[in-house]
Amino acid sequence: MTEQSRPATTAAGTSADASATAPTPAPPEDHLVTTLHSLSLPGGPLDYTATTGTVVLKEEPEGEEYGRGAAYAELFSVSYLAQGFETAERPVVFAFNGGPGASTVWLHLGLLGPRRVDAGDAGAPAAPPHHLLDNHETILKDADLVVVDAMTTGFSRPAPGQKPARHHGLAEDRDLITAFVIDWLTRHQRWTSPLYLAGESYGTTRASAVAAHLMDRYYVAIAGIALISPVLDFGTIRFHAGNDRPYLHYLPTYAAIAHAHGKHEDRMLQDVVDEAEAFTEQEYPALLAAGLRLAPEQKQEAAARIGALIGVDPEWVERADLRIEHMAFLAELQRDQGLVTGRIDGRFTAPAGNGNAPAMETDPSIDQLAPAYTATINQYLRGELDFSSDVVYEIMSGRVHPWSYKDFENRSVEVASDLSRLLRKSPHTKVLVSHGYHDAATPFHASEHVLAQLAIPREDYSERIRIEYYEAGHMMYCHEPSRLALSQHLAEFVTGEEPATTPSDSADEAEVDPAE
Repeated sequence: MTEQSRPATTAAGTSADASATAPTPAPPEDHLVTTLHSLSLPGGPLDYTATTGTVVLKEEPEGEEYGRGAAYAELFSVSYLAQGFETAERPVVFAFNGGPGASTVWLHLGLLGPRRVDAGDAGAPAAPPHHLLDNHETILKDADLVVVDAMTTGFSRPAPGQKPARHHGLAEDRDLITAFVIDWLTRHQRWTSPLYLAGESYGTTRASAVAAHLMDRYYVAIAGIALISPVLDFGTIRFHAGNDRPYLHYLPTYAAIAHAHGKHEDRMLQDVVDEAEAFTEQEYPALLAAGLRLAPEQKQEAAARIGALIGVDPEWVERADLRIEHMAFLAELQRDQGLVTGRIDGRFTAPAGNGNAPAMETDPSIDQLAPAYTATINQYLRGELDFSSDVVYEIMSGRVHPWSYKDFENRSVEVASDLSRLLRKSPHTKVLVSHGYHDAATPFHASEHVLAQLAIPREDYSERIRIEYYEAGHMMYCHEPSRLALSQHLAEFVTGEEPATTPSDSADEAEVDPAE
């Protein structure tokens, strides 16, 4: 009797032959929907298409010189293309938010797109049901617009079989967004169009890195970069032992927020900011550097000066060794009123859950604005743009963490060197920088400092970098006068028009009616 041979089995008891013949999953495909729209403007209708959905990005297998592209990511975006224009010469703006972990819903529905959310403002957040409005100041009037969500935000996900973590890092994210831009230009035959990047918050870190990588790797020169609430050197905003830079750079923002809450009666915001910046640059560094060498009476005098500037008890400042951490400040500023102050926008407040909390528990500015964005983006994508998905649209996702900064071991995470290199390599690239005075996430003085230290000629700094200020916070477009001013500045930026206002004009206009 002969033994009958049997197929080998795997550890799980499955036939190896059966697994070998099992059908392989179908490769992912683009999922795109194009709809036609019209926006009524004072000068006439603006007709445009919106192409919404996920595109499959492919890469050549490593080590194969002529390998075929393998799918590795499905990125979600909305592309708005105005009709009736010569597309070869029409600018294209690629926009993204930051976080890391934030979708681009904020710039999309808050500032740039043809529809905008009615989210309300500090002291008057919008109540449900939430609504969209026509955005008569949309950048689409002057440029085509592409809003794209980074990996694990919005509807962006890895291709089947791929891991999202491979894109969760500065360099990896940079490469992914760069690949998306290259892919979009090829699909839409827009290689000769002037290209702009617009980033907010960590999106400015991304924009600087992507713009430099486009030039370094592909020789694609960006016409301009809009840096909204920028962070270009994390060493200027990360509080840790031995690093006094954040304490210096945050102080003018603290003073501006104190002004917003009536701590500087009968004074103009600009006067308060100017005084705080002068103190920060001339006296404060020496006080912190003195440390234990500072005489008790000198420390007491310094604490009184700082307390008056930022609206808190000088004794609290003295106990903090003259070093005020931002989350502690936001808990302390209105503690006597039982309120916590906003981080993303210091004009916002909410009742404190713990009157003795050493740090801000939750951010009232995000808590009061995010629900309007969440409701309207989900309704808008499905109801007006005809796109649906069986996954959750991630407005803000913690799943991107841990975020890798492996290239910056033992040094500060920064992209100022990327921006400097880009400006040296690409003589026609310009930069628009937008600061909110009440932004306690990315303080304006930190950005001012980094920009002033760029490794570029002095004339490039004065002629190619435009810096604007707004009496609002991180997402300054929730403040109507600031939204209108920023929209105008962006339009001037992409069209090359001469600025109609100066930075001081913007602040003065907002100062006239702080209740707006």
